[in-house]
Amino acid sequence: MKTWNAKPGEVSRDWYVVDAEGQTLGRLATQIADTLRGKNKPQYTPHVDTGDFVVVVNAEKIAVTGKKLDEKLYHRHSGYPGGLRTRTLREQLERRPTEVIRKAVKGMLPRNRLSRAQLTKLKVYAGPEHPHEAQSPAPLNLEK
Repeated sequence: MKTWNAKPGEVSRDWYVVDAEGQTLGRLATQIADTLRGKNKPQYTPHVDTGDFVVVVNAEKIAVTGKKLDEKLYHRHSGYPGGLRTRTLREQLERRPTEVIRKAVKGMLPRNRLSRAQLTKLKVYAGPEHPHEAQSPAPLNLEK
């Protein structure tokens, strides 16, 4: 029997919505990363984008354990000497809460062209509203 491979034109994409309120950041990010890659589908193929779209709402109400709010740091660099800027998780949640989830999911994807394409299927919103009602997203089943 020959091994079956998914072809990019044959992939069916679903839309899922996730409410991040009260969810632990890392555990939620792993579930989202697996859905973006399509690892929960029987037709998963590592070199083809078989994943689904994920819409995350209430990103500003994400939960973390321990002292991560004050000790977890986010770094960015302007490219100039001395251009390193650092923020704590608490400051990042106040300024750009969508980046916290996007960066956590990005770290759980492989580092290649395919993962950059898969990351474009992640839509993160700070509040409870999102503009993707026309796609009628279903709630994502999160394992506890």
